[in-house]
Amino acid sequence: MITETSAVAFRQNLGEMLNIVQYRNDSVLIKKDGKPVAALIDARLFERIRRMQERFDALCDRLEQTYTGVPEGEAVAEIERATTRARAETAEAWRAAGRLPALPAQRTKGVAKPAMPPMKADHAKRTKLATKTKTAR
Repeated sequence: MITETSAVAFRQNLGEMLNIVQYRNDSVLIKKDGKPVAALIDARLFERIRRMQERFDALCDRLEQTYTGVPEGEAVAEIERATTRARAETAEAWRAAGRLPALPAQRTKGVAKPAMPPMKADHAKRTKLATKTKTAR
């Protein structure tokens, strides 16, 4: 659960807020003038986030090195194809292991075929996020 509080109330109740995070494993969202400005989170969660950020940064660096000199459109298309293929393979393996439900069959010209979930075209959003993350470093 996330507890929301103002900066003034947070300052006045710091001990209670620390207890909320430490013993209830909740997070505290601190707002100033009604806008979120900071969060108090459990140290273990913070460490996980930090490790994930390091892994993400390393992956971005590897992708940047791998695709140096390759036109951006071509690189993005290749990454999209690989991502789609990896997601399909993972979903297939998870379905085989019972971790995901089986897909309902669709009829295509009289032949039953597994239905594939629609893929969202989030390319622009992901590219913008990756660029923003890269610039922030």
